[in-house]
Amino acid sequence: MTAQSGGAARNRSAGAYPWAMAGAIAVAVTGTSLSLNGVLRGWAWLFPVVVTVVVVVLAMALLRALRAPAALVTLGGLAALVFILCSTFLRKESIAGFIPGPGSLKQAFALFNRAGQTVYAETAPVAPNAGIVLLSCLCLGLVVILMDTLAVPLALPATSGLGLLAVLVVPATIKPQGAGLAGFMVAAAGFILILGCAQRFAPDYRLQSGAGLGRGQFRRSVVLGSAALAVGLVLPLAVPGFDQGTFPVGSRLNPWGPSNGLNPMITLGNSLRTPTGDGRITYATSSSTPVYLRSVTIDRFDGESWAPDDRPSSRRLGTGQIVPTYRLPENLVREETVIDTGQFTSPYLPVPYTPSAVNGLNGRWSWDPLTLTIRGEDATSRNQHYTVVSVFPQITAAALSQAGTTSPGSVEVPGEFTEVPGNLPEIVGTTAGTLTAGIQNNFAKALAIQQYLRSAVFTYSLQAPVQGGYDGNGLSVLADFLQQKSGYCVHFASAMAVMARVSGIPSRIAVGYAPGHPTGNTIAVGGREPLTEFAVDARDAHAWPELYFEGLGWVPFEPTPSRGSVPDYAADAATPGGSGSNLGEDAIPIPNQTPLPDSSALPVAPLPGAGTGSATGIPQSLLILAGALFAAALLASPRLLRAGIRARRLRGFRGAGQATPAVSPALAWEELQDLARDYGHIPRASQTPRHFAAGLQESLPSAHADDAGMRAVLALTVDFERHRYGRPAEGASGAGTRLTAERLAEVRAMLRRGGSWLVRLRADWFPPSLLSRWFRTVTAPFRWLGRGAVRAGGWSWSAVRKAVRRLRRGT
Repeated sequence: MTAQSGGAARNRSAGAYPWAMAGAIAVAVTGTSLSLNGVLRGWAWLFPVVVTVVVVVLAMALLRALRAPAALVTLGGLAALVFILCSTFLRKESIAGFIPGPGSLKQAFALFNRAGQTVYAETAPVAPNAGIVLLSCLCLGLVVILMDTLAVPLALPATSGLGLLAVLVVPATIKPQGAGLAGFMVAAAGFILILGCAQRFAPDYRLQSGAGLGRGQFRRSVVLGSAALAVGLVLPLAVPGFDQGTFPVGSRLNPWGPSNGLNPMITLGNSLRTPTGDGRITYATSSSTPVYLRSVTIDRFDGESWAPDDRPSSRRLGTGQIVPTYRLPENLVREETVIDTGQFTSPYLPVPYTPSAVNGLNGRWSWDPLTLTIRGEDATSRNQHYTVVSVFPQITAAALSQAGTTSPGSVEVPGEFTEVPGNLPEIVGTTAGTLTAGIQNNFAKALAIQQYLRSAVFTYSLQAPVQGGYDGNGLSVLADFLQQKSGYCVHFASAMAVMARVSGIPSRIAVGYAPGHPTGNTIAVGGREPLTEFAVDARDAHAWPELYFEGLGWVPFEPTPSRGSVPDYAADAATPGGSGSNLGEDAIPIPNQTPLPDSSALPVAPLPGAGTGSATGIPQSLLILAGALFAAALLASPRLLRAGIRARRLRGFRGAGQATPAVSPALAWEELQDLARDYGHIPRASQTPRHFAAGLQESLPSAHADDAGMRAVLALTVDFERHRYGRPAEGASGAGTRLTAERLAEVRAMLRRGGSWLVRLRADWFPPSLLSRWFRTVTAPFRWLGRGAVRAGGWSWSAVRKAVRRLRRGT
């Protein structure tokens, strides 16, 4: 087939190609976005995402169908992304409803700030507010543009899968169940479609064979895509950080490293399943027993999940005097605790409850009158050394049994602490009703619930919720937990808090740290007798419920077996015949007739992963090995991409009447020029092929310009001149694949002998030909804008270049 007929074939295929590739990318990105369900609550966010993806891909496909330059297509995609985001989220502030202006930029920054606060302070799944949905649409739109650029102008369709991987990493590291099988499979199908479109519609137009749609191309794309899918499903089985299963449902790998603070966005279960000694906090207290350090209160519950409510409008600045909204008795216990947070980083300050003053803090801090949660306004808990004065009533079982509960909605206890969602599962209400049947005393009800959760029918497990698919803190999760009777502190605390609300007791959840362990050191405070120092870290992260009792305030309970310590007032009263049990007719029912042992006799379960033989812990050596392999793969990526480009050029084609495949002289010439560029011999655009060959010979020392290498250069030059300037021959032109590869190998060997060890190292691992291609791609939009500005000014581009050359020569 002649060059003209080959061009005709290219023109015919170009009509469908932009739209087919756009459809493949849209399917891949939209399918991948399905995995964000569970990171974002519900599905209300999906429609804006789909609209954004479709608008961007259609705009780029239209420009490519009109044969616009690659740089213009990219700019058009960015412009379409900006317009659709303005139209969807910033219509009132935008010019004509879709063009960005000063007002829309100001509103966009406000929404991005809101999204940052959501990511920083809320638990997954987060409510799909305008800020977080805008950020999601922006990121997915940029992923579309990135994948299009990799797949079409750079001709690296397989590499475009990195965009999909970047999206899947987010739910895989945040959601307890991983990315989700549906989103992963649709993303994989879209990736295979991208590979198929690249093979089917975009053969290299420089081939003269007209056999661009050769045999086996679709089969190769399916095989490659299926292999990538198989690797994605099987590889996690050998990678540390995965509990079980495959990437969509078993990921526990955190690419950002261990967390130093309690970030409520990441589930507490993930932190407990990957225990480390990071975020170490030390404290010394005047209390007779170790204390719980409370960071944040989780009090808002809508049925889907528990989440903190910072109440920014009612917060008060300064921590010199902290006063709760509820009334306390006159006789109070006063304790002091000195805390050093070290590298622990969190927006919330860990303090013992109930703080009345915090001294020695750096930065501005505010506190919530309802929860006494202390949050930094312009500071974090990192490297803080402060003293907490705690004032609280003496809590006993007798006092709790006589205490009442204020009416819901009062100043002391707003209605949000007693709200029970309407979609409460039947098992939750039935269990709470059975446990508290016939009991009028609220303290007796609380003890009945705690006694049941700490009984022998429940077990503490970090893995059971993951394996059972109910890892989280929503109502459906709570129902599964009560059926399976196995979970960790989040499940036990959530179960007691919800059942307490069902029983008419205001409740909330505190997140922080269990008491920890003594370090063996002592600290002198205020000239008094030295206090014993304790330490907590990420392994002590914990959640526990707090219930409200009139006259005593918020009282903590410990329903989680083998974690923390049961308070004396709850342990004594819960023990049949115990000295603290003085409830008379409101005696505590024990559902399974199994007495609860005293907290001091409870066996302490070993922390998962703390020992070297732990099945779920990740050995440090494996993490180091995984990091080293990742770094090696990153460093090797330029070399691998360069090898892939060389292999694609030498793949060859089989023309009509040919017995063996041939390599296009144009592709062989490109490879020759890239080889020269890799070894420091830069070809100039003004050179003819023969001038380039002669210049290459002159640039090499005579000792290294051997005959075999130069004969190969001249042979490749003659083939390219005949291909470019000669009369098109019948059938495909070009040397055989093996012969061309041998010639290029001779040239490469000659260039390596003529270069220093540093030149050879750069050519192998950081080839300039590949890096220059990346540079041209990145700077293409700026060059296009520069040419447009020159034309707008009435100048010719060649005149500008001549002027620049004269300036360089100093004339």
